[in-house]
Amino acid sequence: MATITTVLFLLLAVIISGTTARFTRLPLPLVQIALGAVIALSVVPTVDLKPSIFFLLFLPPLLFLDGWRIPKDDLFRDRVVVLELALGLVVFTVLGVGLLIHYLIPAMPLPVAFALAAILSPTDPIAVSAIARGTPVPKRMMHILEGESLLNDASGLVCMRFAVAAAMTGAFSLREAVGSFLWVAIGGLAIGVAVTWTVTKAKNWIADRLGEDTSTQILISLLIPFGAYLLAEHFECSGILAAVAAGVTMSFTEQSGRAKAITRVQRSAVWDTVQFTLNGVIFVLLGEQMPSIMARAAETVRVTGHHEPWWLAIYVLVITAALGVLRFLWVWTSLRWTIFRAQRRGEQPPAMGWRLVAAMSFAGVRGAITLAGILTVPFALPDGTAFPARNLAIFLAAGVIIVSLVAASIALPRLLKNLELPPQAAQQHAIDIARLAAAESAIQAVEQAQHQMAEGRADADLYTEASARVMELYRQRIDRTQQSDEALADGRKIDLIERQLRLAGLRAERDAIFHLARTRQLDDESSRRLIREIDLQEARYAT
Repeated sequence: MATITTVLFLLLAVIISGTTARFTRLPLPLVQIALGAVIALSVVPTVDLKPSIFFLLFLPPLLFLDGWRIPKDDLFRDRVVVLELALGLVVFTVLGVGLLIHYLIPAMPLPVAFALAAILSPTDPIAVSAIARGTPVPKRMMHILEGESLLNDASGLVCMRFAVAAAMTGAFSLREAVGSFLWVAIGGLAIGVAVTWTVTKAKNWIADRLGEDTSTQILISLLIPFGAYLLAEHFECSGILAAVAAGVTMSFTEQSGRAKAITRVQRSAVWDTVQFTLNGVIFVLLGEQMPSIMARAAETVRVTGHHEPWWLAIYVLVITAALGVLRFLWVWTSLRWTIFRAQRRGEQPPAMGWRLVAAMSFAGVRGAITLAGILTVPFALPDGTAFPARNLAIFLAAGVIIVSLVAASIALPRLLKNLELPPQAAQQHAIDIARLAAAESAIQAVEQAQHQMAEGRADADLYTEASARVMELYRQRIDRTQQSDEALADGRKIDLIERQLRLAGLRAERDAIFHLARTRQLDDESSRRLIREIDLQEARYAT
């Protein structure tokens, strides 16, 4: 009963956090962390955060959804930058920050310092988007951050695993580390692809023979990331990469269009709710751990050779600053390399100012992955002695999370304001071509369906009239795409005006239906059905 009560309070905190963040204008993650700390200091039973359970419950669905929804064309276009950040920057961070931590705190063994630096390397784009919600992050920058996060979670955790193993055994083999990394990475990716592909083929085979059940389809999509994660972990591969690969594969299998429209609409709503809930609970749990971590500060500081707890704050600030400086240098070098390659190809290199580099640097905030990862550090060595500086590493990781969130919440909105990224290729022409092709295909389908439906019927003229009405809408779309640029602009303006008028009409319809339901002139089932139809139409015109 106590566990259920705690879970309900965590969900209540997530609900309250949104309103509180809008009222106080504070970043949502910081509000959720504060509410988690309040829960920890209250009479509500706290959660004993077990990292293995945390990884299983929270990471697979979130990473799966990120892989599913991230724009693949954008990710492929910026693949070099993403890989440089997700792999090269992680290694750069592990070496640079690890040596710095060992220099600052000689009592922390070098392998432990590397382990701490490795788990500090993954970034959290969810926190970035929440922090900068008042000043939207440019799409291309957000896509790069999302792609980086999808991969650096795995690379950072793998590096931490090697460092912890070195601390436990006192030995490190580069050949074994490289071989293990390849097995962990390639195996995880292969398992993620295989699970999604197999499940999709199986459910399509069943749907073709027995029909498609929307609820079952949604539940299957929720279980796929957990299946991929658990299977990969069973074979000692990366469950995180398996979840990511499963999501990316899901996006490709969905392009077949086999699912019903209603399945896609309902599934999208369910996944939006899952994402909102899990993201919120993660930061609330993070805040709930803070009081217990802070309570061990007096004991932890003795490991550093000092007695004043404020030395811990200095270490946190220095490590956070080092992470920012290394990220700034890496991003600047990566962008200069991008410009150099563009010049070698004879292209006009894009303009990239210092604000872009600074924004990318501050956007490297740390989040729940860092805390959950550092909590997986063992309590004892194989000989039974306590793992060296474990509590200190946990304290420093938690402090860096808080400081990076605060720094980003202050700096990012200012840096992102009116920030321009290198231009993307215009997509409007491709969209117009797609609309034209879709309209022509629709006209052919309507004509064919009309002939089949009206064949041999006495009222065939009614089918002809109905098909003419439908095809006229598509012919208008085709006519507009073949006009001049000025006429096209006018056509788009007409579409916008028409959409606004349709939205006004749909909202009036909904108000009328609600009024009829409230006055008992319409039964509940009919009103829900009509409201859903109106909602689906509004969703179509509002996007």
